[in-house]
Amino acid sequence: MGSKDRLARLRRAILREWRGGDEPEHLDSRVHQPGEFVAEILKAAGAADGIEVEKLREMWKEIAGEFVARNASPESLKNGCLTLKVLQPAMRFHLEQMKGQLLANLKKAAGDGVVKSIRFALG
Repeated sequence: MGSKDRLARLRRAILREWRGGDEPEHLDSRVHQPGEFVAEILKAAGAADGIEVEKLREMWKEIAGEFVARNASPESLKNGCLTLKVLQPAMRFHLEQMKGQLLANLKKAAGDGVVKSIRFALG
């Protein structure tokens, strides 16, 4: 046993000198998973809103109803302001009148804080 202990100590000493320090006890102790940072990176880059608007596009028919969904669609989401592309001025007027209900539906579907306001753009 004595020679095995001596060899192990010698091996550790050689590796310590070669590496410039002791081997860490837990190699993965300071390793972080990308998922821990993705949301913050996307938010800092301004891309998080793009992901949210895609989710809203997928749910748009259920949020707005079939008639509204045929005549208006989510175009962009920046800093909580959802821009809806509206096909006709009459539909824009109709949506202005129901803006409160539409905003409530959006908050319910997407979560609080995702959509804070709505603006309409003809197109």
